[in-house]
Amino acid sequence: MVNNTITKIAIGSFDGIHLAHQKLIEYSEGVVVIEQNRAMLTRGYRRSFYIDKPIFIYHFDRICFLTPQEFVDMLKRDFPQLKTIVVGYDFEFGYKKSGNISVLEEIFDGEVLVVSEVLLNNISIHSRTIKSYLQEGNVLMANRLFGRAYEMMGCVIKGQGIGSKELVSTINIVTENYLLPKEGVYATRIFVNECWYDSISFIGHRASTDNAFAIETHILDHSIELRTKHIKIQWIDFIRENQKFDDLEELKAQILTDMKQAKKIHHER
Repeated sequence: MVNNTITKIAIGSFDGIHLAHQKLIEYSEGVVVIEQNRAMLTRGYRRSFYIDKPIFIYHFDRICFLTPQEFVDMLKRDFPQLKTIVVGYDFEFGYKKSGNISVLEEIFDGEVLVVSEVLLNNISIHSRTIKSYLQEGNVLMANRLFGRAYEMMGCVIKGQGIGSKELVSTINIVTENYLLPKEGVYATRIFVNECWYDSISFIGHRASTDNAFAIETHILDHSIELRTKHIKIQWIDFIRENQKFDDLEELKAQILTDMKQAKKIHHER
């Protein structure tokens, strides 16, 4: 991979493409992504949905043993016209994170542009902070730091069959390589059949039936026939914790209450 035109690159994991990442990206002509193989907020090619500049992916496993100098030499080979490297204020690189901004400024013969810490209501915007909020179920705060709703892509799978017969009909979804929000019930939006629909979703172990892990979504106020297995789901707001019910009638009554709350959230959004 050699690019002979780009002179300014931003470097980072860009996991989530949140508001702080956008600051780095706006100063660059191209984005160098350090990809790590773990559950993430926005993985691989999916970053291109939120970045309008060329993306160059370097897999961490292949570069983790490079010294800081070897890392910079690699960038200079891949970007012969490189004049400016854009990084965040806490950037570290090289084997065992042996390089920092001071080292980069010393060994790179061009400009090092450092983007200061980005805050929202005195909260530092980091992927790890967003992940923490998602794991707490606080998707409202996570979405504020993102600058958009947390979105996952997935495929429709066959469910238990209980929902359509005894509860409410749901679309059962499987996803891969995403950090999952806390187990519970959420107001969500789902993209299916080329349209966005307001929905309510459950994520977690089905404590009242088979205890299997599931992501299930019910589209509010619409009945549709699925024409595709590929969907997107956006997490809007937390409604309640996952819980076990004594029977399906009690569960159904709670689901109907949850649906009213989800409609209220969507109406006020």
